[in-house]
Amino acid sequence: MSDEEQHPPEQQERPGHESRMEEQPQDEMRSYQGTGKLEGRRALVTGGDSGIGRAVCAAFAKEGADVAIAYLSEDEDAEHSKKLVEQEGRKAITIKADLQTEEACRDAIKRTVDELGGIDVLVNHHGTQTVVDSFEEITTEQWDGTFKTNVYSYFWLSRFALEHMDEGAAIINTGSVNGIRGNASLIDYAATKGAVHVLTFSMAQALVDRKIRVNCVAPGPVWTPLIVATMPEEKVESFGQQVPMQRAAQPDEIAPSYVFFASNELSSYYSGEVLAPVGGETHPG
Repeated sequence: MSDEEQHPPEQQERPGHESRMEEQPQDEMRSYQGTGKLEGRRALVTGGDSGIGRAVCAAFAKEGADVAIAYLSEDEDAEHSKKLVEQEGRKAITIKADLQTEEACRDAIKRTVDELGGIDVLVNHHGTQTVVDSFEEITTEQWDGTFKTNVYSYFWLSRFALEHMDEGAAIINTGSVNGIRGNASLIDYAATKGAVHVLTFSMAQALVDRKIRVNCVAPGPVWTPLIVATMPEEKVESFGQQVPMQRAAQPDEIAPSYVFFASNELSSYYSGEVLAPVGGETHPG
């Protein structure tokens, strides 16, 4: 898509299904060439059914990893991601789960360990957001649900995964540019992403002696099903045009950041970092 083009003004019901999108994201890593950087590693990618999560699954497989794909309800999308992993000769499983609960998070880790033989990389990527016109519009129910999905689950999944992780393992959280600078129409979402960033800093410090690295990718606007499922049509149409590059990223452009943090070969000296691919925005600090 050129800088001048707009996205179609499409909308879907939550959680959003990529197979139904009018403008399909680029998230299969078709031109990516792996070099074995994750050979023999076992990864759980939550929200791996579409968008950035799907691209991460595909990239990990191309680098030699087996992948567990956790998702909420998008069966067709999750099966597509599974096939992308299997096409690379790697093992893939799908885990349908609502990760708002501690029990579901425990079960997701257990299935990953049982079926893949262990877990070396955890990618906490799933999330939810709701656009509001005013602060007063946010209900306690919405606030609680956003934090349960975007923060509590990251804590639960990490805690249960750590029971099975050895030296050299990696945890990668998904933050957001909105957690860096805030967002007047995504207030609770931005607050959760700020929490994810500081959780990353704190976990990295707590786990450094175990030689387990914890990092975060905090993207700017990315064209995924979450956008068409949570934003009004007029915002979908102009989505991403506010950044200096004047466009949203494609998931394929973000996934290599996760490969970087997952690979000890590439990022052995990185822990407690927030990497922000944001289309040319600069931020102080």
